[in-house]
Amino acid sequence: MMVRLAGIKRHSLVNGPGVRYVVFFQGCPHACPGCQNPETWDPSKGNPVDVNALTKDILSDHYKDGVTLSGGDPLLQGEGLLELVKNLKASGTNIWCYTGWTYEEVVNSKAGPYSKEVLSYLDVLVDGPFVLKLLSRDCLFRGSTNQRLIDVPKSLALGRAVEVDSSSFDFGL
Repeated sequence: MMVRLAGIKRHSLVNGPGVRYVVFFQGCPHACPGCQNPETWDPSKGNPVDVNALTKDILSDHYKDGVTLSGGDPLLQGEGLLELVKNLKASGTNIWCYTGWTYEEVVNSKAGPYSKEVLSYLDVLVDGPFVLKLLSRDCLFRGSTNQRLIDVPKSLALGRAVEVDSSSFDFGL
């Protein structure tokens, strides 16, 4: 199985708590004005990468606290994304995923046929489109105030979106 990527960033400190291995997926239907990654919008660009090779590379990096899936919108490549998150979760990896769809849209499969199943492998979903007029430097790990940090296991258990208690993040301060 292949996925199309815009790139990867090892050892990021801004895409979730701790040191993150970040995978930037290619392709995004949201085209949010003010997006920080507009070069990831075109689904025909980027580079094809084998999911198993990507998994092996991620798991070989022992200096990470987790993986963040960004883009573009990872859910646009649902089948390949599902294979990747299954592989990573089997190793106990903490997984965050950014999407322009809301949690409710993902649960209702409006983000694609694999999106709801992908949720069951995620720890946190950062949901909602970036809205330039709601830009805030005070939003932890988000760009605009409408975006939420969703605790996916709790949300699935309760049948509704439950936001992460960000005071629980340990930044070693």
